[in-house]
Amino acid sequence: MSKMINGEWLTEGDIAIVSSTGEYQREDSVLRNWIGQAPYPAARGRYHLYVAYNCPWAHRTLIFRTLKHLEEVISVSVVKPRRTDQGWVFGDDEYHDQLFSNASLHEIYRRALNDYTGRVTVPVLFDKQTETIVSNESAEIIRMLNCEFNEFTDCQQDYYPESLRREIDKWNDKIYSTVNNGVYRAGFASTQQAYESAVREVFSTLDEIEAHLEQHQFLLGDQITEADWRLFPTLARFDVAYHGAFKCNLKRLIDYPRLWRYARQLYHHNGIAATVKFDLYKQGYYSPSVNRNPLGIVPLGPLIDWVKDF
Repeated sequence: MSKMINGEWLTEGDIAIVSSTGEYQREDSVLRNWIGQAPYPAARGRYHLYVAYNCPWAHRTLIFRTLKHLEEVISVSVVKPRRTDQGWVFGDDEYHDQLFSNASLHEIYRRALNDYTGRVTVPVLFDKQTETIVSNESAEIIRMLNCEFNEFTDCQQDYYPESLRREIDKWNDKIYSTVNNGVYRAGFASTQQAYESAVREVFSTLDEIEAHLEQHQFLLGDQITEADWRLFPTLARFDVAYHGAFKCNLKRLIDYPRLWRYARQLYHHNGIAATVKFDLYKQGYYSPSVNRNPLGIVPLGPLIDWVKDF
């Protein structure tokens, strides 16, 4: 696996870590500070996001930046959709490092912490003033965007209201384990048993959500919450990427009438469609991989219309 050890970039093959029984194991994020606590006060123009359009964890942060109208408060740089032996890298134009013109994301990590050890992941919430990384944990970044910048935005909607937190957390825990990370557990599994176990969990939860949506507009009834926005990036990638590249192919999203309607409702909500990049999802998930796609060929399909008949 490619990672940094004491500030040095090392390349050691594919990105996946699997157990002795073939199960994919995701490493925890290690840079986890909070905006609003010293030494990181909320401020306009001080913080910068590093994201990849194809990464679902980074997509969460773009969603909340859009929902909370923080485009003029927090700036963004986007890495290229395909990793190289240098990990996440920058290029020209849209994929330029807006702060330092670096060639790769691991240079940002080294700038922040010159003896950093760990994976080099997106998203990254970077502090321009101290030139360090505040956080690389997406679940916590979206909560900061949700509540810590309210004085700089005209959107005061709370997607993690105190009265619903218990139910939101229940949905988050189930969806993270079996769907958000479940598709990766399927795609990176190295044994048949590990793959089948992960896929069954993915579709068991999707089936449960499909049934739930018979009586509810969103996961928490008629109110959109953080739980919906944490599920959405996986749904947006499901048919174009996870169904094929990760072999999550018992059903497609469009085979679930209620889930498909629900996903499109989120897609059409308040500017979210602009954060979705279906072609880049295919480029990223079908990038060259010794185990999954050695030739790096990107499929032309499926062609799915998220707008028609909505």
